[in-house]
Amino acid sequence: MATVIPDAKKKDILNGLAKANKSFQSLYPGDRPDRQPVHTVYGGAQLFKSETISKIRRTAESHFWAYAPNATTLARALKLTGKVEYCERIYQKILEKLESEAVEDFRIDFEDGFGNRPDEEEDETAVFTAKELAVGMRNRIISPFIGIRIKPFSEDMKVRSIRTLDIFITTLAAATGGKLPDNFVVTLPKVTIPEQVAALADLFDLLETNTKLEKGSLKLEIMIETTQSIIDADGSNVLRKLVAAGKGRCVAAHFGTYDYTASCNITAKYQAMDHPVCDFAHHMMKVALAGTGIWISDGATNVMPVGPHKGDSLSNTQKEENQQVVHEAWLLAFGHIRHSLLHGFYQGWDLHPGQLAIRYAAVYTFFLESYDEAVIRLKNFIKQAGQATLVGDVFDDAATGQGLLNFFLSAMNCGAITEEEVMATGLTPEEIYTRSFLKILEGRKQ
Repeated sequence: MATVIPDAKKKDILNGLAKANKSFQSLYPGDRPDRQPVHTVYGGAQLFKSETISKIRRTAESHFWAYAPNATTLARALKLTGKVEYCERIYQKILEKLESEAVEDFRIDFEDGFGNRPDEEEDETAVFTAKELAVGMRNRIISPFIGIRIKPFSEDMKVRSIRTLDIFITTLAAATGGKLPDNFVVTLPKVTIPEQVAALADLFDLLETNTKLEKGSLKLEIMIETTQSIIDADGSNVLRKLVAAGKGRCVAAHFGTYDYTASCNITAKYQAMDHPVCDFAHHMMKVALAGTGIWISDGATNVMPVGPHKGDSLSNTQKEENQQVVHEAWLLAFGHIRHSLLHGFYQGWDLHPGQLAIRYAAVYTFFLESYDEAVIRLKNFIKQAGQATLVGDVFDDAATGQGLLNFFLSAMNCGAITEEEVMATGLTPEEIYTRSFLKILEGRKQ
């Protein structure tokens, strides 16, 4: 068949497309293959010691046992509607998780959790916590992910923030011989302009140059807590600019519910994770950062699961009142976390040990309630090598196949299901970790 496009011109166009496609792939490398924690626990720096993570685990376990001594009580508190066996499965998974790894991620907080204290006290705390973290590293008793949150780089806080960063990192590097904990990150709160992120990246360069830290080892995450970190003065989505300003060091973006809602002039009564203004910010974060490998995290429920009555000698009435208050707080947090999961935020904040079990309850129920159906649908996809198939009244195509694969990857990542349970779909472990439905199909066609 005759063609009219000159070969030379066609070659130029093809080369141009190849260059553009390569540039696009560099901007959107896809999801990171490593594990993302399901939460970040924040604790005031003044309270941190090497054994803090172990203490939180013990407190979380005792709190859960006290207010959910069995699966029936938990199901009633969270209004779970599954069969008895399902509720028992969720309950046992929570117990196992609290015992093995109650805290996945922790931030030593020099911002809101620490407050504005005398400079001498913050200096001493920065030294003390860095040394305690080094002890925790040696004794292998810290969480798998950990870091510090410094104060913002606002005009009134920048000097104090930089000094704390310098003292903490320098002390830690000296105590460990230049080693950082696994998955260590510095959180920069209340970001408003890219220059603040760039300044932190520049400080990392200086710290690595002047200590034994490996070049490029310091990583940062930004907190989206202001309207200016969503839409800039020009009216554009500024999130990619903020990430780019980190010069390859930015690995995550965390949403700050209460500062953000305050910046939107939402009254205190209605400041909550599921407020519509938060959903707008959530969607902007998803659209701007999808496919970039930047982890996103939602905020926290600030209603603590703590009863009004204290002490060991409580009357039955007081115990019942405590349980009612705790269960109401649990149900609120459970709903907030499920809302986050629905919007594709698989990580969030926890502020109290009593919230940890409910974090896992929400995550596990979210994935396990859809597991059986997802297995059938993905198995049909695999068997028919990507051809569309009808299961019940749901029509699947190749894009949905990737969505189903993402479901299993996220469920496995958080511990809701095991690798063996994913293999019930007919996938091999090697195929699972390609993280690409199309690559799986291509591999099976060879």
